[in-house]
Amino acid sequence: MLPVEEQLRVIGSGASAVHTVESLTEKLKTGRPLRIKLGVDPTAPDLHLGHAVPLRKLRQFQDLGHQVVLIIGDYTALIGDPSGRNTTRPALTIEEIDDHAQTYIDQAFKILDPDATELRRNSEWLKPLDFASVLKLTSQFTVARTLERDDFANRYAKQQTISLHEFLYPVAQAYDSVVVRADVEIGGTDQLFNLLAGRELMAKSGMEPQVALTLPLLEGTDGVQKMSKSYGNYIGLTDAPDDMFGKVMSVPDALMVKYFRLATALGVDEIDSIEAALAGGTQHPNLAKRRLAREIVGLYHGAAAAVSAEEAFDRVFKRGEVPVEIPEVPVRLDATVYLPGLLKELGLVASTSDGRRQIDQDAVKLDGAAVAGGTYELARADIEGRVVQVGKRRYARPVARD
Repeated sequence: MLPVEEQLRVIGSGASAVHTVESLTEKLKTGRPLRIKLGVDPTAPDLHLGHAVPLRKLRQFQDLGHQVVLIIGDYTALIGDPSGRNTTRPALTIEEIDDHAQTYIDQAFKILDPDATELRRNSEWLKPLDFASVLKLTSQFTVARTLERDDFANRYAKQQTISLHEFLYPVAQAYDSVVVRADVEIGGTDQLFNLLAGRELMAKSGMEPQVALTLPLLEGTDGVQKMSKSYGNYIGLTDAPDDMFGKVMSVPDALMVKYFRLATALGVDEIDSIEAALAGGTQHPNLAKRRLAREIVGLYHGAAAAVSAEEAFDRVFKRGEVPVEIPEVPVRLDATVYLPGLLKELGLVASTSDGRRQIDQDAVKLDGAAVAGGTYELARADIEGRVVQVGKRRYARPVARD
């Protein structure tokens, strides 16, 4: 393993906070592989670069020689993480959770080394708990302490509904840490309360408390909101190479270094050099962003696909050409087509409301001609077989489905 100071430098790169650095230092000094925990609730089937941020940090720990424990929260997903929420999450079925979990695992192993990953489901230990065991667990926490978390405090102050089962979420996540004997738990900044709950329960259980390492939330392509499918600003891990490259190129320059640190596999020294070159004016931002796009596309699709995606980007954006290959998407086409719904079905927008926004912003084109704002319905003949474009990089050709 690398010396402790060098490990701390790698681990701290891109992190928001470490609770506590002193505790992490002492754990690293033992020289043993630490157990690094990440718990994920499979509440949605597809991952984007924002979801991949903690996975990339886990991979850094693996490369340093530590043991990663990836917990699929198939039981905590039944509760729904209240972090950052102002309403109770809708309930998912076991079948939905299982389907999402397999997709998540497949995508996570695009980043993690499977041979260095201990994969667990928290139903292993949460499902067998009887009521007496749950009472014993909950007795370790207080209502006052739980209400300190911002989301609960805000909802309580505004007299918004807080379901009693939501109080059990941090308890269950903390118990995960006890069962797997975590040395470090990773989560977003919005997860700090849950991570600290794990430290508290481990201490009360007579164990050495875990270190809580938080990572910043990654802004999306708009540079403002956190990356989310609902905001339409996401870069999906399963996006086609050309689309992924174009999306990365649309990320604001101010976020480039953050993306290098949180979304690529480049070493800390190399990223530090890129940051210094950008700050000193010796690296042109466009060249740096092209490097960023190639690195990200290469991670998920391979180096050859990254080169091809860059060539496609130049063909479309530098020379104003339409992409050589435009996906044909079978869709139902009635005599009158609701355009926002069609855009969603074609995969060009995240939702029908996003589709309406794009239309109203004159961002939708048919065969290169802009669709007038407020135009939500078109005749089938105006749609079928034509190139539908949203923004500068999203294309599809709808064909009638029998």
